[in-house]
Amino acid sequence: MAESPISILNRQREMLQTEYAYEKEEFQRLTEATGIDSKVRRGLAWFPLRLGRSYHNSLDQLVVEVFNGGAKDVANDDDMSLFEPGKPVCFFTEDASGYKHRSSGMLHYYKFIGQVSFAEDDRMVIALPTGDALEQLRSAYRLGLQLYLDEQTYRLMFEALDDVISAKTGRLAELREIFHSTLPAQKFTFDPVRFPWLNTSQQAAVNEVLWAKDVAVVHGPPGTGKTTTLVEAIYETLRRENQVLVCAQSNMAVDWIAEKLVDRGVSVLRIGNPTRVTDKMLGFTYERRFEAHPLYQDLWAVRRAIRELYESRSGNRDNRHQKIARLKGRAAEMEFTINQALFDDAKVIACTLAGSANRLLTGMKFGTLFIDEAAQALEAACWIAIRKAHRVVFAGDHRQLPPTIKSPEALRGGLDRTLMQAIVENKPKVVSLLRVQYRMCDTIMQFPNHEFYGGMLESAPEVKYRGILDWDTAVEWIDSPSDDEQTGGEKADGLSRVNPAEAALTLETLKRYFDKIGKDRLLEERIDVGIISPYKGQIRLLRQLLKRDRYWRPFRNLITVNTVDGFQGQERDVIVISLVRSNAEGDIGFLRDLRRMNVAITRARMKLILLGDRSTLCRMPFYKRLAEYVDEQW
Repeated sequence: MAESPISILNRQREMLQTEYAYEKEEFQRLTEATGIDSKVRRGLAWFPLRLGRSYHNSLDQLVVEVFNGGAKDVANDDDMSLFEPGKPVCFFTEDASGYKHRSSGMLHYYKFIGQVSFAEDDRMVIALPTGDALEQLRSAYRLGLQLYLDEQTYRLMFEALDDVISAKTGRLAELREIFHSTLPAQKFTFDPVRFPWLNTSQQAAVNEVLWAKDVAVVHGPPGTGKTTTLVEAIYETLRRENQVLVCAQSNMAVDWIAEKLVDRGVSVLRIGNPTRVTDKMLGFTYERRFEAHPLYQDLWAVRRAIRELYESRSGNRDNRHQKIARLKGRAAEMEFTINQALFDDAKVIACTLAGSANRLLTGMKFGTLFIDEAAQALEAACWIAIRKAHRVVFAGDHRQLPPTIKSPEALRGGLDRTLMQAIVENKPKVVSLLRVQYRMCDTIMQFPNHEFYGGMLESAPEVKYRGILDWDTAVEWIDSPSDDEQTGGEKADGLSRVNPAEAALTLETLKRYFDKIGKDRLLEERIDVGIISPYKGQIRLLRQLLKRDRYWRPFRNLITVNTVDGFQGQERDVIVISLVRSNAEGDIGFLRDLRRMNVAITRARMKLILLGDRSTLCRMPFYKRLAEYVDEQW
């Protein structure tokens, strides 16, 4: 007998609780037992801080600028900062005795929580809860800041799951049953719309979205034009509906789809904080549009008057309170007028899944919700937004990176099983697979095609045979020194792993390939390269080796070094992958998660170079098949 939808959701809630408890415990351990230097090195903290100016932003939040005064050599090694807009942060300080606390982690933490409003390089703007909080920071001896546990998002996910589980009637209950039971998904019936600028599978996907009464899934393998297809589906839906909600798990994914919609001429209102802080992005954020409204200057004057009255100690107290009440009423009326104008003008409301619970969207309902990168979103997070929608369109690829789960128990319990994945398995008829890929040459594409997509993909003619060099092979595997050789093998690097011999071999291999291409051609054609490793320790080592060797100086702007997760959604002409694992036991850790390898392999356009110890990796059938496939190409 099939498991009931309520039972499935209750298990998800139980595993989410397990993940939350694990994260809280890890955060407590980090706070109490980890020294400042270690936190700074891992990108979790800035210390010492320098405070800049403070002011009230257009949302009437008190914010303060902070500047990172920490040494550059211990800054976060990842290209993407962990301090993103919307993330919660807490402040700490040392006492006057100073450095004796740096290794012990004995610090004083302030009780209030701030939120990142803006972040770039060594400057952030932090929203504070009260003026008193600002005064505490101003009087601190040596001030630091670290990421805080995102309890708000957990609270929203628990609330959403509780709403779905308890729903007896209504659209939410219907969608729950459709998604998790044998109840069929319904479709409209009308003639298909033609889109000559799209390929056949993209056209079919857009039409399936238009026909869906309940749910549709756009399955977009790497390079198949998922974003192009989704933008077209949204554009066509807006011919039939006045407004839609577009969400994704991360701010970056929301920014990406929002930018593409703006390029298409769609009016977008971005709720929340964009990660890609460009003039173009800021132009359609709620905050910038709010400031641009003709009534804003009057509203700002009223808000300033309210603050001055609160700070004033002169005059009759009752009269002052009456004035404040009248001014607050005027401010509320002006805010309502501005908001109504902004939302009436917008065709697309864009935000993260958690951001759909923003107070600005309270009470709003949408005919269609589009969830991009849905295969990376926890089911509970999806339900936050689904509560506002009549029907849902999921887009993503469940054969690529899953949601990040930190608790081993929650992972075993299936917390990483997404709602999109459940629908793909439960309702295959609502799934549209995009079949033509425009990224990889055919030799690179064929292995992941057969391993992950049942051989159903094909390469577009314009990319099928392209390459960088004549008489070159698009894929190769360099066997790195194994654990039983004197210089080979992996080593522990804190919580990560490194393989120094393989790191050196990785750069030596790339250097030989660069020499074959030639410096002038590399720079003239801007042939770009991605060096990928699943392990952060190896990434740190590779970056250090690149910086030390003068050979790489002319090519620094062409080379990106990052983890698999850091390369999600990106592509390069050349991809070099350092697999790291090399031991007598054949232990390959999370390299067993083949979805990660699918992402890594499919970043390459014209050349893919793998480096790894075959004797360790090829004990797993997948890597054995990969090695055999590479050998066949030579």
